[in-house]
Amino acid sequence: MGSAEEDYNFVFKVVLIGESGVGKTNLLSRFTRNEFNHDSRTTIGVEFSTRTILVGDAVVKAQIWDTAGLERYRAITSAYYRGAVGALVVFDITKHQTYDVVDRWLKELYDHAEASIIVMLVGNKTDLAQAREVPMEEAKMFADNNGLLFVETSALDSTNVEQAFETILKEIFHKVQKQKQRSSQSNTVSLGSESPGSTAPAQTEKRPCCVAL
Repeated sequence: MGSAEEDYNFVFKVVLIGESGVGKTNLLSRFTRNEFNHDSRTTIGVEFSTRTILVGDAVVKAQIWDTAGLERYRAITSAYYRGAVGALVVFDITKHQTYDVVDRWLKELYDHAEASIIVMLVGNKTDLAQAREVPMEEAKMFADNNGLLFVETSALDSTNVEQAFETILKEIFHKVQKQKQRSSQSNTVSLGSESPGSTAPAQTEKRPCCVAL
């Protein structure tokens, strides 16, 4: 379809949340740039990167947002979550305390995001399996009980990073397609060169599922 960065059907905003140091920034850089920074430092602010992938016959531009240290100061605002249609809640499998606060992160997410947001629980740093503190079965059961997708990853060696992001993007896409089938109304926001046919329906009656910034 020409230049993937310029020619796309949908833009999906996905946010990364979780405790500082769990590897959110490296998950982002691994997926969008195939990079890993061993000296990754906590920075103040919000960063995002994009990557375009093919889902079925549609070109989807993923806009992945990273809190980049704000979680340490509990200063994440509703603006960070606004328009997000997906979220990865990340914990470190070698630090049980980062898993213990997943409930708190989910509460904050649901307080600020749309109730229909698709959420994936991500246990990161599987390359440090010898130091594991969170059993995979425990986290998987928690995800199942709370209606979350689940995967374990390693941003260091790339294990399941592609799978994690592609899975959530496909789930979002399928949900959008189901909404299009249920409703003849389309959103007026153009999401690429193929409007109006490529416009996405509203995630709810108020907010579009896709955000082009």
